[in-house]
Amino acid sequence: MRVNAVNKSLFYNVRQHANREFFYRLFVIAFPITLQSILFSSKSLIDVFMLGQLSEAGIAAVGVGSRAIFFTTIILTGITTTGALLAAQHWGAKDNKGLRETTALTWLTSTCSALVIVFLLQFFASFVMQLASKDPSVIALGVEYIQITSWSMLAVAFTASLGAGFRSIQQPGISTFFSGIGIVLNILLNWVLIFGYLGFPALGIKGAAIATVVSSIIEVGLLYLYLLMKSHLLKFGLKEIIQSLQVDKFRSFIRLALPTTTNFLLWAGGLFAYTAIMGQTGTEGLAAFAVVTPIEAVSLSFLMGIANASGVLVGNHIGAKEYDKVYYQAMLMMIIGFVVTIAVSFCLFLSKTWILDLFTALTPETRELADTFVSILCIGIVLRSIPTTLVVGILRAGGDVKFCLYQDVLTQWFFGIPIAALGAVYFGYSAEVIYSLFFLETLFKWFASIYRLKSKKWINNLVEAKG
Repeated sequence: MRVNAVNKSLFYNVRQHANREFFYRLFVIAFPITLQSILFSSKSLIDVFMLGQLSEAGIAAVGVGSRAIFFTTIILTGITTTGALLAAQHWGAKDNKGLRETTALTWLTSTCSALVIVFLLQFFASFVMQLASKDPSVIALGVEYIQITSWSMLAVAFTASLGAGFRSIQQPGISTFFSGIGIVLNILLNWVLIFGYLGFPALGIKGAAIATVVSSIIEVGLLYLYLLMKSHLLKFGLKEIIQSLQVDKFRSFIRLALPTTTNFLLWAGGLFAYTAIMGQTGTEGLAAFAVVTPIEAVSLSFLMGIANASGVLVGNHIGAKEYDKVYYQAMLMMIIGFVVTIAVSFCLFLSKTWILDLFTALTPETRELADTFVSILCIGIVLRSIPTTLVVGILRAGGDVKFCLYQDVLTQWFFGIPIAALGAVYFGYSAEVIYSLFFLETLFKWFASIYRLKSKKWINNLVEAKG
């Protein structure tokens, strides 16, 4: 009887928070974030699609190269996520000075990290490619792609830092608008430089890399010009940068950034490990995986939009000390993420034939394998729905970064990756079975994440002492 009463009370409180204001705020924040996530994911999809008109080796090379670039981008994402959760709580506490200083520190830390990334990838691109492929043509093309594209990390450091700030103050549409400009430029430059139009030479995969760098530089310039012209709240200068480097503020930021960035780093490393494992099945499996990876990223964009919007709302409510509202709305956002992902999965399954028909360079065997991969993906993204909403959005926004780190490391590196590696190397399973094994880790995350949510131990006010 007591259990039923508790469940009814929980259901009643969750339903009470499912009001028009909640759904309006969630939509206003989630929609532009989702759109921006789709645009960001489309960058690699556009490269794969356009190069997919040329050769399977080009598709495989960009697939591996994009994973490597994604891995480095995730390092910056870990830093900007820290900035976002602190900025959201500063905004909830109406601390504009702290908001600007946090944005400045986020950009500075991200830029320093980006410089290290660029330096390393100039010298170790060949090593990275050899981890995932033994095909000399794939390796040569991938090295060229990685070495050029890595320079875009300096632009990503700026746009991601400002994007985190815009999300925190519930203005994600601004960064989405400029991301859209960057995507349009990327498509145009890809068309010109890959195929050799408007008097330019046909550069193939090198042209795709150059297009990525040039379009990202222009995006940064336009975004910075906007901040100056509007005298925007997030506009920071040397004064804010210096103030953000005060020992207590810097220590507080790094204390949160280290586990968060480590979490993102190990998770992204795991994704690259999965790419390397798929590479053991041959170039055909690697090419099919390269096609389905950006499709997966676009499909998950809707879930990422809800997860990031959840993080913003959770951070704002914690900063305002509205702790009951935080808990019950978190429950509601978890359910919404699950339902939306089921709808996306259904739409993806219905449209998979049309999507794969766009990749004309695929052999019939690779095309059939990619079709099977997409069918598996339709189930996989549903499995990822609740853990993603909780870990990426809700728990991390509450400052529960260590739990998120421990869970990801244990499920991915001590369960998912070893089983998939054994399947590919020792048992010699087919590419379809190996791809299915990539989603096993999410089953364990369901139970741990939901248990942590119900415990309420994840709710931490990180800016209360700063007023």
